[in-house]
Amino acid sequence: MSRKIISAEQISSSGPYSHAVDAGDYIFLSGQTARNSKEYIEQSNSVSEQTKQVFMNLKQVLTQADLSFENVVKVNVFLTSMEHFDEMNEIYKKTFSKPYPARTCVAVQALPLGADVEIECIAKRG
Repeated sequence: MSRKIISAEQISSSGPYSHAVDAGDYIFLSGQTARNSKEYIEQSNSVSEQTKQVFMNLKQVLTQADLSFENVVKVNVFLTSMEHFDEMNEIYKKTFSKPYPARTCVAVQALPLGADVEIECIAKRG
């Protein structure tokens, strides 16, 4: 299987991974936090602001693959508390339109770089 690595210049990696892997029809995007942005300034720690930045990061990776949020078929959301669920959802609903991608949302004990939100997704060409 051939695969192509996709990177976005405006995003840093907090570990040994690719921003995305193009595996033909499917593109697998690594999880992003707000703090992965090279331009991130910690002015607001709100979950809304973090979620907005996460989606800006994911958009940059999708753009590098000549895709958009319309191509996303699966999303995994990681929150440090389910108390953040509604706040994250408000931004999520502004990013995706119906029919929404399949999604899983789980609470985790901690996320890299002290983030409260991390989102990864899978996109499909065509």
